[in-house]
Amino acid sequence: MSEIGNKGFILIVDDNPTNLSVLSEALTSKGLRFRVAVDGESAIAQVERNQPELILLDIQMPGIDGFETCRRLKANPVTANIPIIFTTALADIESKTKGFILGAVDYISKPFAQEEVIARVLVHLRLKQLNESLEQQVRDRTLALQQAQVKLVQQEKLSTLGELIAGIAHEMNNPINFISSNIPPLEEYIAGISAILKLYEQEYPNPQETISTAIADLDLEFMLNDLVKIIDSFKIASERIRNISNSLRTFTRADSDCKVLADLHQGLDSTLMILQHRLKNNSDRPCIEVIRNYGELPEVNCYLGQMNQVFMNILANAIDAIDEAIFQGKMICKNPQIKITTAADSENHILIRIADNGMGVPERLKQRLFEPLFTTKPVGKGTGLGLSIAHQIVVEKHNGTLEVNSQLGVGTEFTIAIPQE
Repeated sequence: MSEIGNKGFILIVDDNPTNLSVLSEALTSKGLRFRVAVDGESAIAQVERNQPELILLDIQMPGIDGFETCRRLKANPVTANIPIIFTTALADIESKTKGFILGAVDYISKPFAQEEVIARVLVHLRLKQLNESLEQQVRDRTLALQQAQVKLVQQEKLSTLGELIAGIAHEMNNPINFISSNIPPLEEYIAGISAILKLYEQEYPNPQETISTAIADLDLEFMLNDLVKIIDSFKIASERIRNISNSLRTFTRADSDCKVLADLHQGLDSTLMILQHRLKNNSDRPCIEVIRNYGELPEVNCYLGQMNQVFMNILANAIDAIDEAIFQGKMICKNPQIKITTAADSENHILIRIADNGMGVPERLKQRLFEPLFTTKPVGKGTGLGLSIAHQIVVEKHNGTLEVNSQLGVGTEFTIAIPQE
């Protein structure tokens, strides 16, 4: 039974025709494929082009000997893990020790016994397979552990954030309700006082000097007009606070256990409201313009709180990318923008594209953006979990896709696609 896959082979490195014949016959008897090299240089060249499963390497050869060939192969990360069995007539301990120090896994002494060659080769092929299987299991377990950690972080983050923001929204409601409910009677009181003052003015057009002086010092007419404007500003401010409170409740909507029909535009708008302070101009840049190209979207069956978390992570990343581009002087466009485009496609998918004109991401890093704990941000500026959590929510929770398209120096666009269901 062959221990090599469909494309695998064993490389025999030996300059002696008799040795090559014996080794070839032994491998052929077990259905093992092989290739031949007659010196160290050609062996190294072959291995770099096409890696064998195992190498049978003669020590005494013209040019570089087997020890030097082994050293060079082990020094190259691409070929370092290929098992090497030395074939040699040297039986002294010093030679064997040197071979093991250089990284060889075994020795086969000359003259060859075919049964020994077959036995040692099969053992080391099996050991290589077991080692590769173990390494794959470690990689799989590590990935599973990372994904489990991300889920725990996501659940804890959403739970803690939801409780915190829900508490803030609740605390905001009481004072804002008090303010807004008292504005109408305050308007009535001020209007009533203004009317009485006008009646006094009609009845007593020539008041005493002390009253005239007080009216002039107070600038009564201006004050009465300005009171109306102040009340109007109270109305606008209280309505804005109410909108923020509603946005906070929408953002942290407690629907983690079941899907609900939701307006994703509302989720996007509530997220932008929460991020408003980061979009404003600062000492380093003008305000970031948000362009909403909203299409006609039906309500979508989704975990709205988690989808809002996706929007938050991607939009916050876009702001970070713009700020970093400006900080490093790599912002080509002087008008920072985030463009949000939504549409429903012909395959019953909802598409949401969020694009920025920030730094962009190099091609070599683009495919790693959704890896847990991977971040392109400076130390202390990111956990490396935001996009990983977003990817998990879209793909695992909503059977959708989250893709990234980025060009260095131009910007980055994330595309979310989820089924309407």
